[in-house]
Amino acid sequence: MQHQKILILDFGSQVTQLIARRVREAHVYCEVHPCDVTDAWVREFAADGMLKGVILSGSHASLWEDETLRAPQVVFELGIPVLGICFGMYAIAAALGGKVEGGHKREFGYAEVRARGHTQLFEGIQDYATPEGHGMLHVWMSHGDNVTEMPPGFKLMASTDSCPIAGMADEERKFYAVQFHPEVTHTRQGKAILERFVLGICQISPDWVMRDHVAEAVALIRKQVGDEEVILGLSGGVDSSVAAALIHRAIGDQLTCVFVDHGLLRLNEGDMVMDMFVGKLHAKVIRVDASELFLGKLAGVADPEAKRKIIGSEFVTVFKQEAAKLTSAGAKGAKWLAQGTIYPDVIESGGAKSKKAVTIKSHHNVGGLPEQLGLKLLEPLRDLFKDEVRELGVALGLPPEMVYRHPFPGPGLGVRILGEVKPEYADLLRRADAIFIEELRNFKDEASGKSWYDLTSQAFAVFLPVKSVGVMGDGRTYDYVVALRAVQTSDFMTADWAELPYALLKKVSGRIINEVRGINRVTYDVSSKPPATIEWE
Repeated sequence: MQHQKILILDFGSQVTQLIARRVREAHVYCEVHPCDVTDAWVREFAADGMLKGVILSGSHASLWEDETLRAPQVVFELGIPVLGICFGMYAIAAALGGKVEGGHKREFGYAEVRARGHTQLFEGIQDYATPEGHGMLHVWMSHGDNVTEMPPGFKLMASTDSCPIAGMADEERKFYAVQFHPEVTHTRQGKAILERFVLGICQISPDWVMRDHVAEAVALIRKQVGDEEVILGLSGGVDSSVAAALIHRAIGDQLTCVFVDHGLLRLNEGDMVMDMFVGKLHAKVIRVDASELFLGKLAGVADPEAKRKIIGSEFVTVFKQEAAKLTSAGAKGAKWLAQGTIYPDVIESGGAKSKKAVTIKSHHNVGGLPEQLGLKLLEPLRDLFKDEVRELGVALGLPPEMVYRHPFPGPGLGVRILGEVKPEYADLLRRADAIFIEELRNFKDEASGKSWYDLTSQAFAVFLPVKSVGVMGDGRTYDYVVALRAVQTSDFMTADWAELPYALLKKVSGRIINEVRGINRVTYDVSSKPPATIEWE
């Protein structure tokens, strides 16, 4: 089944993913590609007639820093709507005869924009009106350049005191551009503006729905794989779990999952994974207990990056050993390697290759391992964002409490134990973390009726390799410390520490100190991101 779509051209912004997420949240399919694609590539992308609009992203760069930072000219010749955001506004101006100049002062942060001219993009959308009747928007700015002269055919759509041209439009050709960022949550009407563009101006049917996507994905997997065997590295995380459930729905016993237990999972997590996939889904799962191997390799290692590399390297080694057994099983040996790659991985890796984006991070699951094993690659989630993966998991019948679990790092507790990883540290942390999560689930917020687990985006305990003096009963203790971390965020790019009720923190602290022998002090992390990160390592 084909879907009408939006093409997002990425000029290197760190928040381009947010544009795509907002479009997907409107149930419209979109794809992100580097801005330096050729005219021929764009024409081919539009050849099926399903491309209904183009969005040009922001950028970390100035228009004059790099002459290659220009939009493909064909974008303006397809006869479809175009929306430029921040740098994308400069790209429109540069392509169509306007003028862009470097600003003397960079504008970053909150601003109030006056909506001028009655365009379809802003019609009926405002945060408040002035006494004179001018519609005003609370927005987020982040720019250094400015459009100083609009291209022929454009009219003024928005302005601020410091940015006279904060929005412009050529409604005859359906070209729109805004200086601010509608994709970030700080722009209060941003979601409404983007929905107006994709649903109203582009007139796309909102048919990108996960419950309907199951049948499409199953059909595609069956077409790709045929009667061949597939192996998948099952970590117990959301992405690999949903990928496993989806592939199993498509091809049943042709799938074999390899679950490498590195000894750094949460309390009873390994058993829960086996119960779900073997006990309930009746999938084939090989469980490899490699905890002694991993913990042995980590002995004496304190540097966070070194720990990550060891855990990643050993995982690949163990998985390759198990995969070799499955791929050498004669004609029925596995021919495919399935991975839980999701769309942010693809976008970030693609941006790094194009060198238009500032590299965020590299991803081990975008290429590499299939070539080493000589297998074809199956990535059934590579077009989906995390929230879509979760929706798909529920549609596949996975329990919501599994699908909507907070994120858990690939190295597991290895990066939640500060410094050297020891088995006794992992045991203490597992028990403390389980108590914290249990109480978050039990404790309800009176106003919303939701549990504090659901009200936080990520919560966990961190083991600190220091001891403090304490008193229990009539005796002196000298035991370890754990820190609790809970944050709230919509995009994980920024995050605020969660203002958990004192009663909840008191209950958690009391239980950990009383029930986990070896811990006598509990602290709470009140750092936001930035300047801190969500994880400690």
